[in-house]
Amino acid sequence: MSDGFVTAFAPASIGNLGVGFDMLGLALAGVGDQVSVRKTDGSEIRILEVRGLDGEVHPFLSTTADQNTASIAAKSLWDAHGDGSGLEMIVKKGIPLQSGMGSSAASAVAAVVAVNGLLDEQLPVDDLLEHALAGERFASGGLHADNVAPSLIGGLVLCPPVLLPRTIRLPVPDGISSVLVHPELQVNTADSRRGLARGYSMDQWLTQQGYLAGFIAACHANDVELLAECLKDETIEPQRAPSVPCFAATKEAAMRAGALGCSLSGSGPSIFALCRDSRAANIATAMEQACRKMGYECQSWTSPLGTPGAHIK
Repeated sequence: MSDGFVTAFAPASIGNLGVGFDMLGLALAGVGDQVSVRKTDGSEIRILEVRGLDGEVHPFLSTTADQNTASIAAKSLWDAHGDGSGLEMIVKKGIPLQSGMGSSAASAVAAVVAVNGLLDEQLPVDDLLEHALAGERFASGGLHADNVAPSLIGGLVLCPPVLLPRTIRLPVPDGISSVLVHPELQVNTADSRRGLARGYSMDQWLTQQGYLAGFIAACHANDVELLAECLKDETIEPQRAPSVPCFAATKEAAMRAGALGCSLSGSGPSIFALCRDSRAANIATAMEQACRKMGYECQSWTSPLGTPGAHIK
């Protein structure tokens, strides 16, 4: 885009990755948000327009600067490192809203990457995280980076809230892809979080921590069998599954087709599976067919686990 705009793209993401609630995230290929930013006279930060998937003006997302994750994140970075001038922004949404694909996170990430491109001395990518999280916090009501971090830096990211702003990009086993199916449903992340149980038994805590530790070990050891054994969520998934009526059938279809594991992406309604590359196409088809058989139209994306993060276009 010309006229002084810097444009950045940020990919969608799988939050939690089933086994790591609020602690694991994975970038997705082929789908994401785009934000264009330029400097203006004065000191105001303005969103000129927000366009939706159809290219038309978005009917739901606000252009008010303190009500949009992109402008909130941009303001956080610009207030800290900008030259005091104003900003104008254009947001193009490529991710469905309330989809469990990190829609709010991608807008925030694309905004800070674009704004960083306007700075005389650009910041390292890792230093952008706290500013993107300012936007995500507005949307989700909490401080967690499982969508923001993979969208920003790419790949598979470990990002426990207790370690933020530090994140750890994990190695990924060879020959593994993600398949994500998005049914035409919406689940509000903030509402979903409020509905979660506040207490868990010692057995539940130990079981889920064991799966997470095993999953991380599997990534480092390139151990696909261990990864499959540990790609399970026995605490959050059972609570959220009822809000996605097609989940059980879609998960069963994925596992029957040879997936290593399958769970909700974030709070849903999107459903992801990890699988060997050779089985990805068949698993995507099986998941789509199961979803449609339950009466829900859907679309899917297949991604390598090392998908790149946000970048200037």
